[in-house]
Amino acid sequence: MVKKILVINGGSSSFKYQVLEKETERRLCQGLVEKIGAEGSMLTHKRFLENGETEKFEYPGNYATHADGMAKVAEVLMTPELGGVINDKAEIVVIGHRVLMGGPDYQEALVTEEVKQVIRDYIPLGPLHNPANLTGIEAMEKLFPGVPNVAVFDTGFHATMPDYAYTYAIPRDLAAKHHIRRYGFHGTSHRFVSKAGAALLGKKPEEVNIIVCHLGNGSSVSAVRAGKCVDTSMGLTPLQGLVMGTRCGDIDAAVVPFLMKTEGFTPDEMDTLMNKKSGFLALCGHSDSRDIEAGRNAGDAACELTFKMQCYSVKKYIGAYMAALGHVDLIAFAGGIGENAVSVRAGILEGLEEFGIELDPELNKVRRGDHHFINKASSRVKIAVIPTDEELEISRISVRIVEEGK
Repeated sequence: MVKKILVINGGSSSFKYQVLEKETERRLCQGLVEKIGAEGSMLTHKRFLENGETEKFEYPGNYATHADGMAKVAEVLMTPELGGVINDKAEIVVIGHRVLMGGPDYQEALVTEEVKQVIRDYIPLGPLHNPANLTGIEAMEKLFPGVPNVAVFDTGFHATMPDYAYTYAIPRDLAAKHHIRRYGFHGTSHRFVSKAGAALLGKKPEEVNIIVCHLGNGSSVSAVRAGKCVDTSMGLTPLQGLVMGTRCGDIDAAVVPFLMKTEGFTPDEMDTLMNKKSGFLALCGHSDSRDIEAGRNAGDAACELTFKMQCYSVKKYIGAYMAALGHVDLIAFAGGIGENAVSVRAGILEGLEEFGIELDPELNKVRRGDHHFINKASSRVKIAVIPTDEELEISRISVRIVEEGK
């Protein structure tokens, strides 16, 4: 019997999943359930055949909750004619879950009642994701009884930040009461990319310092010293840091009370403004980097400004993290923008030659889909594109946790 791993990567209104073979890490299938709780909810499923071909299946339905969607996924996985890849539930040896918030004490953990309570405790800081993540765990416990579940926390990789990096300069009693500190996000991606980057350099993670730029609609940068995160751009929530698709990133905190007073915004309205109506969208009317590039090419001044702000915000964090690390071996780009936006990478790294960072313009244009360098041979700091693979990282962590019995 081939042992398999089921990975659930959950969002607030959608979730992705994959099934992988334990020994070979070969993907057997992957899918997406989206628009949960809304009209037009859909399950899209892909089965990967051994000959390299892919079969695609679509199952529209009324997936009112994450549990509804997972019940349908379980049915599909167990039914060959629907695209299934599991013959017996006993083939699944572990189910790994991406969970948003687990606080400073958890990086990953075998799911117990105590761990589920931790997820509940952090719902105030992850009101959209943590409840959905918990629902997913409990749904899988019912659908695959007896199979261990592992929670891999999105904040986990950043739990190694020193106190001077994660502490906010606000009254300490308030910070303690409300768990206010910098947590950071995209942790599973940053962990995968930093490890893959070390391997690309031909070294162990503990032998190198790496700056990871995870750039997508949501973006973050991390400073990784000897395999451990020492700083990251996101904070208490994913709002802090870089200018993003619909998030404002770093702003003067006084802007918040000023707008609430002058415009009469409620806290919820202010939160929506900064998270969903700001960033690229507010600057030029587009949240997608591809649309911004098209606008630049057409001479749109707002798109040009947005592009420059995007590149500048990442450049500043790279500079800061070079100072924090002292020595940098690699700058790695990941995420939808980081992996595909040639002009964005060039704009970010432009003018950094004095710091030993020399991008090769021709290598930068090559789209390969694998882990590869894009720096000049003379560059002291290596530069690479490393497509992230959160599901594979969750799978590996989940197997380790179960085998260690933690």
